[in-house]
Amino acid sequence: MSTAPSRPVPTGAEIGDGHPLTVSLLLLTVVSGVVDAVSYLGLGHVFTANMTGNVVVVGFAIAGAPGFSAAGSLTSLGAFLVGSAWAGRLAIRHRHSTRPHWFRTALLLEAALQVGATAIGFAVGVRSNTQLVLISLLGLSMGLRNGTVRKLAVPDISTTVLTMTLTGIAADSSLAGGNSTRLRRRVLAVAAMIAGAAPGAALVLHGHGAWALLLAVIMVIGIALVYREH
Repeated sequence: MSTAPSRPVPTGAEIGDGHPLTVSLLLLTVVSGVVDAVSYLGLGHVFTANMTGNVVVVGFAIAGAPGFSAAGSLTSLGAFLVGSAWAGRLAIRHRHSTRPHWFRTALLLEAALQVGATAIGFAVGVRSNTQLVLISLLGLSMGLRNGTVRKLAVPDISTTVLTMTLTGIAADSSLAGGNSTRLRRRVLAVAAMIAGAAPGAALVLHGHGAWALLLAVIMVIGIALVYREH
């Protein structure tokens, strides 16, 4: 008896809006909003997910603008680059693994780094002399994530930045003569970032930055544990 051929696994560019990977990446975008709320509002105006912002902040600090730290932003940039390189090595190591196994491994490593930052946050507070340690851990985790997402190559969801997503919304719109390609995905990515940044900011502003980090950890672990592909 002949068996039916197995359905090919879709590549990143072929993955639709309802695919589990797309949904997971949108949820991870929420996490990025939470993490950047903690780092920017609680760790001296430093981004740990949005590296474009950090490059600009370094320029502000060099010019002497008050409230901006070149040391913090450079630490975040360095940690992010190390995390991204780690993601590249992880992808090579798992090149013969299934995508869910590789993706889950990367998420659990991200969560482990964020657990370390969360533990420090609860022990000594987010606003403390351990700022650079927290920035390093969070930057490393976000670099690992961003490098992994880049390898997954799902269009319009980087999980950490929205510049090209917003550009796509406008440039591919009917007003621009386009057909609004992947409009729902792009709009959801923007909404997801806001959905994470707002509660994250509220927790930090009320002195609960460590709880915001715990929220991020719970979300990442939850995504890792439930992720499946059919």
